[in-house]
Amino acid sequence: MNCIIIDDEEMARAIIAQMISTHKELNLVQEFSNAMQAIKYLNQNDVDLIFLDIHMPDFTGFDFIQTIKNPPKVVLITSDKNFAIEAFEYECIVDYLVKPITEERFQKAIVKANAAQIPSSTSTKEVKLTTEDNSKEFYVNIDRRLIKIEFDSVSVVEAKGDYIHIKTDVKNYVVHSTLKKIEDKLPKDLFLKVHRSFIINTKKIIDIEDNSVLIAKEVIPVSRANRPELMKRLNLL
Repeated sequence: MNCIIIDDEEMARAIIAQMISTHKELNLVQEFSNAMQAIKYLNQNDVDLIFLDIHMPDFTGFDFIQTIKNPPKVVLITSDKNFAIEAFEYECIVDYLVKPITEERFQKAIVKANAAQIPSSTSTKEVKLTTEDNSKEFYVNIDRRLIKIEFDSVSVVEAKGDYIHIKTDVKNYVVHSTLKKIEDKLPKDLFLKVHRSFIINTKKIIDIEDNSVLIAKEVIPVSRANRPELMKRLNLL
């Protein structure tokens, strides 16, 4: 695997480089002291694995992952254990190493990297869920806590800028994500995108009039393009 190191500390880069040199399956192609240099490199070159420091002057490791398209496999490196929960939200992150790193722990990370299969369209800031795994719930990160939300309880998902508002029977949640990312995670038989800014739970519809639906006490617009699919979902007499 071709790999790169991104860490603003020279000593840290040297330690990782030395560990990489003991693994024949790894080929270190570049080292970077800041994220911007690495982004420019990745725009023109493909790599299989990134050893990425979380704390850097200009970018955090998470900022870096969100900046690049289709990130490769990533092993996070940090001296702070408090980011472990957030790290698990990124499909591209295969392991989380806490400094000082031992050779034994590094070896485990490489095993995970070899075993990981990263899809070409990698989603970030989401817990990996698919409709095929029969999950009845998903998790969102709220103030570094993973909150479980059951699919059946969700009535509306609304996009507002860089955030989505997940509205449930008991509480609403605001998450930094996109409507597309959460649409891919929701069960297709239960949820439908009816507007560029709205996904609805079709079981929660109370009333339909013209180009809008009533869910709870909220009127949700339905675009002309999405109305035919909505009508197909309804059990009409």
